[in-house]
Amino acid sequence: MNYSVLMSVYFKEKPEFLSAAIQSIFQQTVLTDDFVLVCDGPLTPELDAVIAEMEAAHPDNLHLVRLEKNGGLGNALNIGIKHCRNELIARMDSDDISRPNRCEKQLAVFQAHPEVSITSGIVEEFTESIENIHTRRVPPETQEDILAFAKRRNPFNHPCVMYKKQAVEDAGGYQDFFLLEDYYLWVRMLQHGAVGYNLQEPLLWMRAGSDLYKRRAGWKYAKTQRDLFKYMRDSGFVSTPRYFINTIVRAGSSLAPNWLRTFMFKTFNRR
Repeated sequence: MNYSVLMSVYFKEKPEFLSAAIQSIFQQTVLTDDFVLVCDGPLTPELDAVIAEMEAAHPDNLHLVRLEKNGGLGNALNIGIKHCRNELIARMDSDDISRPNRCEKQLAVFQAHPEVSITSGIVEEFTESIENIHTRRVPPETQEDILAFAKRRNPFNHPCVMYKKQAVEDAGGYQDFFLLEDYYLWVRMLQHGAVGYNLQEPLLWMRAGSDLYKRRAGWKYAKTQRDLFKYMRDSGFVSTPRYFINTIVRAGSSLAPNWLRTFMFKTFNRR
């Protein structure tokens, strides 16, 4: 079963992180024949050097898409999806590390359950080294639990999703939604009848420092969450009481001091 890999990179990425991320894909137990790397605007010479090295090592499998200017993650992924040759697409971030059997396990889900359109698994968050794992994000397993969970929180781990290209396109693809492009997409896919399943085992090591929690702060992030929950209410995905509960809880988290928000994420949203 063939699959594509979709990654976007921009100029702020660290070259050593990009190198490790790409290598983790080319070290999979089941290799991809189509790695689509979207360069979201001009990159640094150091990043271009990493890409050139990887192109030389994998000339048949690594396919570059270079955009003239940075347009954001959602835009880059939408363009990248159009270049993916296979129906199954594995998402990969430019600073994470996939476990060697990640894609093999996800392909097995689609082989055993052809009705499934999207699957992810557990991500283990680390700092500096994958030996230094401090938290895990465990998504709900079955479709019933995914639907219930999605009314409150993101039901899939975007850094390690594998999905069907057609299901993503049928739901309208990624759309502009500050830091919540993936959550917004999952909700629309579920509303279009997509079936999900999450493996209850680790698939990926995710870099997570204090910056991860700082990005989920401020009025802008509180507003984008409110707007997403408003869409979910207006489209009938959640009730009005659930809309108010979600908005109040998320606003409190977004506007809290970073030390408190970090504590809340690690205590209530992670294991």
